[in-house]
Amino acid sequence: MPKLRRVSGDEAIRALEKLGFYQVRQRGSHIILKKETPGGLVGCVVPLHRELAVGTLRGILRQAQVSPDEFMAQL
Repeated sequence: MPKLRRVSGDEAIRALEKLGFYQVRQRGSHIILKKETPGGLVGCVVPLHRELAVGTLRGILRQAQVSPDEFMAQL
């Protein structure tokens, strides 16, 4: 498994948008992203923090069904 580095919420959102996700709505400091896949809609919630903890980022990627390799390639 690749080493995930700490990124900001904005950087995570930009990388996920490159992977086909789009912003649906925002509630406070949390952005809700969705992506249409052949298996249905996939969504994730990204907090707009200056720095996301690695465990938080791993949880976001699990929600989004994105591998760490795919994500790191988009940064």
